[in-house]
Amino acid sequence: MEKLINELKEKIIKTLNLTDISYDDIDENDQLIGGKLGIDSIDILELVMMIEADYFVKIDNKEIGRKVFSTLRTLSEYILEFSKKL
Repeated sequence: MEKLINELKEKIIKTLNLTDISYDDIDENDQLIGGKLGIDSIDILELVMMIEADYFVKIDNKEIGRKVFSTLRTLSEYILEFSKKL
């Protein structure tokens, strides 16, 4: 799981072009949406597209999205759980 969390940190920074955020600024238990990273609903759409393309994981409704994007850890857990079903 730690490998995936580290990979997602890099992808979040790259996907959202967070030039003022470093890898170490992202804690796996910090709130993603509305947290210190400033991620909003538009950013989440970009992240959903990246996750679907890179991990073949579907996040197809708002309720699941809110839960999944709670923290980086919950996102990683969802990706790993979804991948087991493939």
